[in-house]
Amino acid sequence: MSTRRQLANAIRALSMDAVQQANSGHPGAPMGMADIAEVLWNDFLVHNPANPQWPNRDRFVLSNGHGSMLIYSLLHLSGYDLSLQALKDFRQLHSGTPGHPEVGDTPGVETTTGPLGQGLANAVGMALAERLLAGQFNRPGHSVVDHRTYCFLGDGCLMEGISHEVCSLAGTLKLGKLIGIYDDNGISIDGKVSGWFTDDTPARFQAYGWHVVANVDGHDAEAVRAALEEARAVTDRPSLICTKTTIGFGAPNACGTHGVHGAPLGAEEIQATREFLGWDHAPFQIPHAIYEGWDARASGAAAEAEWRERLAAYRTAHPELAADLERRMAGELPAHFAEHAEAFIKQAQASAKDDASRKHSQAVLNGFGPHLPELVGGSADLTGSNNTWWDSCRMVTADEADANYVSYGVREFGMTAITNGMALHGGLVPYAGTFLVFSDYARNAVRMAALMGVRSILVYTHDSIGLGEDGPTHQPIEQLPSLRLIPNLDVWRPCDLTETAVAWQAAIERTDGPSAMALSRQKLPHQPRQDDQVSDIRRGGYVLREPANEPAAIVMASGSEVGLAVEAAEALEAKGHAVRVVSMPCLERFMAQPADYRESVLPASVRSRVAVEAAAPDSWRGLVSSDAGLVGLSGFGASAPGDTVYEWMGLTAAAVVTAVESQLAG
Repeated sequence: MSTRRQLANAIRALSMDAVQQANSGHPGAPMGMADIAEVLWNDFLVHNPANPQWPNRDRFVLSNGHGSMLIYSLLHLSGYDLSLQALKDFRQLHSGTPGHPEVGDTPGVETTTGPLGQGLANAVGMALAERLLAGQFNRPGHSVVDHRTYCFLGDGCLMEGISHEVCSLAGTLKLGKLIGIYDDNGISIDGKVSGWFTDDTPARFQAYGWHVVANVDGHDAEAVRAALEEARAVTDRPSLICTKTTIGFGAPNACGTHGVHGAPLGAEEIQATREFLGWDHAPFQIPHAIYEGWDARASGAAAEAEWRERLAAYRTAHPELAADLERRMAGELPAHFAEHAEAFIKQAQASAKDDASRKHSQAVLNGFGPHLPELVGGSADLTGSNNTWWDSCRMVTADEADANYVSYGVREFGMTAITNGMALHGGLVPYAGTFLVFSDYARNAVRMAALMGVRSILVYTHDSIGLGEDGPTHQPIEQLPSLRLIPNLDVWRPCDLTETAVAWQAAIERTDGPSAMALSRQKLPHQPRQDDQVSDIRRGGYVLREPANEPAAIVMASGSEVGLAVEAAEALEAKGHAVRVVSMPCLERFMAQPADYRESVLPASVRSRVAVEAAAPDSWRGLVSSDAGLVGLSGFGASAPGDTVYEWMGLTAAAVVTAVESQLAG
């Protein structure tokens, strides 16, 4: 049997060799954390390499994702479907071993990390998801949801402000199955962090309400093991293990310096490292005994089999709960959800009244929520304004886990990244709310949701200058087009209850990416529609109002400006101009439609096109013939009643009429 240090040295060798072959990467963190990883993965982590999606596995997150060769080495050595060739192809196109870990690319990678601090936030979300599911499903004598979340993190993760947001909340909620392992190596890209990071980290986390194991020698396997046993024994609060390590451990000349952080060691230093570690094997050569020491396939299969026996007993005792748990962890919606949603949409079209779309959103939650037990919501201290609370919400607290609503506090970035973590965990459909203008605080987490393709639903209310008196600090201008620039993000801006309900259904049923809802504070008029128009809403854009004669012009709009577009069309019709109105609640969905459908809505023969939206107009440039067809905003708003601000900024039906007439005259 190989010694612990020899097992850890396999990580060091694979990491330095892969970085050297790629001539790119970060060998320092994997080499420094190898001893810690060896203890965690071989003695504590419950996982099955043959089934990376086993629901009750422990989650392992590498928040300091630049050290990706650490997790790739762990996955390969322990028996996941990650070949030695994939490690040799580190950082190459479609290798399965990208520069930073990417969920979906590599079996066993739980989340995409690299933007520092967000992996830690995702881990909080995963631990929260485990807590909520356990509260909903576990029964006396039947603990079918029972696993831990482990997160490796570095100095950079703790410097990022998001770490404060999420760790403060994790402490408040007492997420006792979350264990963070801090790689305190004192080095970042610029050198020794003592020049810019002198926090008393143990005291900081104790103040958050975490259990802290301080001053652990990260290169002493028995000390690491004892620290992990201590942390696992504390179940009433999260734990942080602070390990002291040497970055690039084993490289005799480069270790402990910033030079080993993000660059290959070089052939000479690699040879010196082999000699220092007593690793006399060729690059990418792992002895059979080392593989045997790492192989987790048998223990993983046994752990899953034992859990499945427990699940079978649970299924006998609580058949309905078991069926619901298995459905949810398989990512399936309730069998009749679509039927209920469509009935709600039909009723909405028949009986809806004018109201703010944020209130329509709340009505949808009340309509859909009883048929979707996995729905979990929250808001960044704006629950009453976002209207994210619905009648059957129950607040998550440190003492209440059978719940479905999280008050995140003023933590937009942390909230969004935690939501991503819950979505990644599975079994929940999470949504989270704030004002649209504050999506900027959370932007990188929104981007990560889109990159990972997770079902995070982002509720952004107060979506325009129509919010009025709060003024330009709260009135979004550039946020809509900015969000639309993010690939794989569906941005919905509905104009009434019917469109809002369709948007929610589309977001809930979508499994390959996030959706954002841009919702109004002010009342919007309900629009009349035929059944075929209702069904076309999910296409993202459709003909809302058709003139009696062939249209001479088309006016496009989203959200609150749809009513304004209809008003302008009526005024133009009174002047003898036939105008089609196109409602465009989701540009991304519309642009993904077949060309013939897009042509049917926006025929090329109609050259006079005007787009109107209470935002910077950039999103619409490809749909109008010239900038003269853009009626939008080019400056910040003002503090005044919403109607006054619209008038002052020239966003009126009269402005749309003028734009159409100028095009028709040209």
